[in-house]
Amino acid sequence: MTHILSHTEAGVLTLTFNRVARKNSITGAMYDTLATALEKAADDNAVRTVLIQGDPTIFSAGNDIADFMAAAAAPAQQTEADSPAIRFLRVIAAFPKPLVASVCGPAVGIGTTLLFHCDLVYAGDNAAFSLPFVNLGLVPEAASSMLVPQMFGYHRAAEALLLGEPFMAEAALEVGLVNRVVPPMECNGIAQSQARKLAAKPLTALVETKRLLKLSQQAAVQERIGVEGKSFATAMRSPAAKEAFTAFMEKRKPDFSNV
Repeated sequence: MTHILSHTEAGVLTLTFNRVARKNSITGAMYDTLATALEKAADDNAVRTVLIQGDPTIFSAGNDIADFMAAAAAPAQQTEADSPAIRFLRVIAAFPKPLVASVCGPAVGIGTTLLFHCDLVYAGDNAAFSLPFVNLGLVPEAASSMLVPQMFGYHRAAEALLLGEPFMAEAALEVGLVNRVVPPMECNGIAQSQARKLAAKPLTALVETKRLLKLSQQAAVQERIGVEGKSFATAMRSPAAKEAFTAFMEKRKPDFSNV
């Protein structure tokens, strides 16, 4: 089965998470598929806008834990420099054309952090965002340690990143993470409509406007992705992460009393 569906129509490339049985958790192969699709879209004149969406019941549960555990056993250099997730994050952060997202249901970890690199985000009223990195013995990624405080303010960012508790669509709207909250069954259609509006506009003007919007922080975002990536790779090998992953696979509460 193809876990990332790809369809281009009316200038919009739609990328759909298609692993609902596994809560759209993202594997290394899926990251590579997404990164390659975005790289090709950047150079394809037929693609003017990209829409990333999931199912009305689930956007993404984040990284696939089995993949996490395998990555933790890989050589350190490979994990830091050649990680499919890092490749995807660098590509989406630098993507020059408009990016739209439609988010319904849980958006966990990278399911939330990738949204900071989208230009328009529409959420179902069932959306639940979470940044539970600390709860897994990990650290922020996708430059979220920089972008979350910028958007939320420090104390709300600290609450989101240190406690890792979910926050709902209306809270995401309040802090500016999403543009609009809509019924879940309408969300993908509304996001598609907005993406087509963008695709009908002059591409050169869209690209230059996006470049100017991101100009002051583009280099800093890429630098932070690298810094976080190194910390993340170290954290993945920590006793805390090992306990968190093992507990998840064993369906029990992790015990961090000794870590």
